[in-house]
Amino acid sequence: MSREERVKMAIESAKRVFQVESEAIIGLIERLDARFEKAVDILYSCKGRAVVTGLGKSGLIGRKVAATFSSMGTPSLFLHAADALHGDLGMLAAGDVLVAISASGETQELIDLIEPVKRLGIPLITLTAFANSPLGAASDVVLDISVKEEACTLNLAPTSSTAAALAMGDALAVVLAERRDFQEHDFAALHPGGRLGKKLRRIESLMHTGDDLPRVLPTTKMPDVIYEMSRKGLGLTAVTKPDGRLLGIITDGDLRRVMQRRKQNVLDLAAIDCMTKKPVTLARTELAAAALRLMEEKKITSVIVVDNAGRLEGVVHIHDLWTLQLF
Repeated sequence: MSREERVKMAIESAKRVFQVESEAIIGLIERLDARFEKAVDILYSCKGRAVVTGLGKSGLIGRKVAATFSSMGTPSLFLHAADALHGDLGMLAAGDVLVAISASGETQELIDLIEPVKRLGIPLITLTAFANSPLGAASDVVLDISVKEEACTLNLAPTSSTAAALAMGDALAVVLAERRDFQEHDFAALHPGGRLGKKLRRIESLMHTGDDLPRVLPTTKMPDVIYEMSRKGLGLTAVTKPDGRLLGIITDGDLRRVMQRRKQNVLDLAAIDCMTKKPVTLARTELAAAALRLMEEKKITSVIVVDNAGRLEGVVHIHDLWTLQLF
């Protein structure tokens, strides 16, 4: 077989896998019914944690589902079904909800969990292909994750079935987050690290404050204004009242425009004569990514940060955001 033939065969096989698995997930849509909403209701009302359990490939999917729950505002953990029977059952407590994943519904380790789960009064949600299986019959809610075939050419290795289970778990997590009104700032609080954490950082951790913050009074003469702008190196200065409330902003661009527009010497003017009133401002709790979008839309290089009373708190420069590699 030539290399070209091997490449063609590999691509065709991969396409078939994608096709079979995508059809398995699409097939879930028509089977969604009131049971799904009941499962969401149970999870939403949970006072404890969403404990996800499974064995083998289903267990691996369960780990991901538990991680997704946790990252989207639902406290969750993964309980290995076999380990649960050998001491880890103590991870379950009254007030929790157990989400079991088993394509067959006949995984013995999961079946053995039914009695202690019922004894604790813990609701059981099961993702399975067989609602009448021992596990399905004992569940408070059964979500159908059956598939027509596995993507494996032998129709044996869990492929389509695990894709369907993962999609159902993701659907639960997303709908549950919507029910909780989970917002971008909530997501940021749970993802402080890595590239995602950088993107979701708040500008309060990036802004220039204190002695690094350029500020002048409206009566400050322009020689002192220019000195303040040059000394702080941000290409601007805020103009505030003595109590810190923001009145305006003077940028390098403002200085150039004033020099072009006025016949008199700029150095004879005061800050109030040169400032731009009502500059663009943000709250310190705004996300860095949102601040960057705003700067790009307004074609500005800095944003003033103020509190609820309009008092100056800081300045964020576009260079501060570039260092986060938000693009």
